Amino acid sequence: DTILNQKELNATAKENAKLYCVYVAIGQKRSTVAQLVQILSSANALEYSIIVAATASDPAPLQFLAPYSGCALGEYFLDNGMHALIIYDDLSKQAVAYRQMSLLLRRPPGREAFPGDVFYLHSRLLERAAKRSEETGAGSLTALPVIETQAGDVSAYIPTNVIPITDGQICLETELFYRGLRPAINVGLSVSRVGSAAQLKAMKQVRGSSKLELAQYREVA
Repeated sequence: DTILNQKELNATAKENAKLYCVYVAIGQKRSTVAQLVQILSSANALEYSIIVAATASDPAPLQFLAPYSGCALGEYFLDNGMHALIIYDDLSKQAVAYRQMSLLLRRPPGREAFPGDVFYLHSRLLERAAKRSEETGAGSLTALPVIETQAGDVSAYIPTNVIPITDGQICLETELFYRGLRPAINVGLSVSRVGSAAQLKAMKQVRGSSKLELAQYREVA
């Protein structure tokens, strides 16, 4: 939906105002990637989209390198004064591929058998997303990393590594989805570290109480 929503904007925007999208599929099924391509193609969204895929049947090194390849494509737009969005789906599988490679190389395992530098694995990737100043071209690259949790446990190793790097997180909950609450966002766990700095004054006033009220409603619903 995030990629499809850019179609109307890109149809009327100037070249330097368009938003180009890079979708990196890591460890996904081939059928899932093919379905995504079909959806984007039918909506004519491939005109401004790039798909980088290292599927579940591909070797671990390819799954490890796919996010960096996608980021390099996004940086092309950043360096040339344009705007890009990159979606990593998902970085949990990249970490698993990196763990597999590290164990084969007999590197000392740490927590959950991941190597000790797994935090650096994701920080050096996500910190490449940036907004350039006017003097350096005014380009931008926005990253949306997806992390898979087991039974909604955001305190697991990989989620706790990625959360401090980002400007916030949207936590989805399976139970809410099956109860018909969609989007199935867990309001209590979802946080924005940018917060009111990016909001209008009227929105700040409404947001303060509405989030608390919604969280309380979800607890008793």
